[in-house]
Amino acid sequence: MHPITISDVRLYPVGLPLVERLRTSYGAEPFKSAVIVEVTTTEGAVGWGECPTKMRPSYAYETMGTALHVMREFLVPALIGQRFNSPTEVPKCLAPMRGHPMAKAALEAAVWDAWAKANLIGLAEAFAKHLPEGNEPTGRALVGVSIGIQDSIDATMNIINKRIDQGYGRIKLKIEPGWDVELARAVREQYPDVSLMLDANSAYSLADADHLKKLDEFHLLMIEQPLGFTDIYEHSKLQPQLRTPVCLDESIHSAGDARLAIAIGACKIINLKPARVGGFTESLEVYKVCAEHEIPLWIGGLLETGVGRAANLAFASLPGVNLPCDISATDRYYQRDLTEPPFVLGPNSTIEVPEGHGIAVDIKRDRVLEAQSYWFANYPYRHELGEKR
Repeated sequence: MHPITISDVRLYPVGLPLVERLRTSYGAEPFKSAVIVEVTTTEGAVGWGECPTKMRPSYAYETMGTALHVMREFLVPALIGQRFNSPTEVPKCLAPMRGHPMAKAALEAAVWDAWAKANLIGLAEAFAKHLPEGNEPTGRALVGVSIGIQDSIDATMNIINKRIDQGYGRIKLKIEPGWDVELARAVREQYPDVSLMLDANSAYSLADADHLKKLDEFHLLMIEQPLGFTDIYEHSKLQPQLRTPVCLDESIHSAGDARLAIAIGACKIINLKPARVGGFTESLEVYKVCAEHEIPLWIGGLLETGVGRAANLAFASLPGVNLPCDISATDRYYQRDLTEPPFVLGPNSTIEVPEGHGIAVDIKRDRVLEAQSYWFANYPYRHELGEKR
């Protein structure tokens, strides 16, 4: 495979209006924010990545402000001029800067895209080349849809009806204390057989175990991250009390975390968000841990634009990703995305991986610049933090 050398990196802070806001137990943001990364190589390849961080330190500690600062001041200078035989060498290059996994993941993703394009292969194939034999991509991903907290159960049911009519085979509902058992009961009364899961985003404590046991009667696919967002230990005390499988999301930041969670029985399923674990190199390690221990794995989402969604979809097409992923069709998120063609829900609740080199979607530069203008026009911070210009 041909190496690449990084000659330039450009960052585009962007904002996009959402078709519908996604309210979770930690709130909802007014629009989608992200940092789009463009990497150019001396060989002429251009790669794209996305840092899907939020405006507030809610899902994770990183924000648009911290990501832009860390990338501009530390991470981008560390990349410029570097020659990579493989994108898996990027994390070592960025390792002297601790933390900030989403910022690092965005830069690494752009390198993966550029490297795949330079070698005339698709991104899914590039991932498979770094896995043992038998992990060839399938060309599609099994997907579901995530539905935020609504004003009423009736409003929730209306959205569920719409999504099921569109062809989604797995429904995920955001929950919080007071918005859980009766919600699940209402769904099961109308849809006794639909694949249903609940996502708490760390809204409960171990003291709520008896209450969470009530969810067992609804035969859920899983309950995602019920306890603290950094916790693994207390989940190991909760899981034995539930018939419902616990899935860990926010707690898993590395393959080491996955090994620990599995070893102490903290979960039966793992959600992998490549941005959360610092990029696709670490994602491949998490993938291998789950395969070794026969732990079901699925790819989560952070409302990525087409840039990040294309890359996540490529990873989700690997055979070890064996549960429906949070990678919905484009029209679930945006009226007009940054990329073409749009992602479309296909038969059996699947989305096809685009054919071509790298992420294999066309990034519309005019839309990226429009989205950058939208970000500055709706700038959410009281202070400029060095990136507003």
